[in-house]
Amino acid sequence: MNVSRIALATGVAASSVLLLSGTAFAHVSVQPQGEAAKGGYATVNFKVPNERDNASTVKLEVSLPTEHPLSSVMPQPVPGWKVEVTKSKLAKPLQVHGKQITEAVSKVTWTADGSKIAPGQFQQFPLSLGKLPEDADQLVFKALQTYDNKEVVRWIEESKEGAAEPESPAPVLKLSAATGDEHGGGAKDASAKDGKNAGHDEDAKSEEASESSSDTTARILGIVGILVGVAGVAFGVLAGRRRTS
Repeated sequence: MNVSRIALATGVAASSVLLLSGTAFAHVSVQPQGEAAKGGYATVNFKVPNERDNASTVKLEVSLPTEHPLSSVMPQPVPGWKVEVTKSKLAKPLQVHGKQITEAVSKVTWTADGSKIAPGQFQQFPLSLGKLPEDADQLVFKALQTYDNKEVVRWIEESKEGAAEPESPAPVLKLSAATGDEHGGGAKDASAKDGKNAGHDEDAKSEEASESSSDTTARILGIVGILVGVAGVAFGVLAGRRRTS
């Protein structure tokens, strides 16, 4: 009897852990493809899992942070989904590459068009973002996930430092330190330049070695020529003396 109760309690506890784990991790999130550096550009994926057993996700709305407006937001086409980009006027215009930007993308909406996110599945929605702010460590996006049964899940709660994760956390994009190149290629460019400089140095050394070798060869041939000439003169003198004798 006691064994049966223990087994039952263990099963309930395990089921609760699995259920809570699934709820904790089954939320809309955003991750960069590579690196999202301050002051640069990045491609990010909004990952949308389906957390319902009896409904499919048919719509995703992502609101961009108004405190850090982005001058460039471009969605990548996703088969089976249509995308709509909404722009809004900026209270304070942005200066980007010497141009004044008076409006920026405030929301991106994906709506199922022949496809959907079924139970037990997830879908990624890529966006190209920039120029990322230089005075922030992260960007907080707010997302609405709509199911085909009309249910809407609002992923809009911001996490607070030292507090437990909220029930419906907003997607957060962590920003890394600036690379010195706004397109994220600073390190690669520097490496390429170092490689080219190293190549030039090797070529220069090779040319110097070749020139040195040529000079040495020319000197040796010159000395050999002089010796041959001296030997010829000496042979001619000796031959003349023999004839005279």
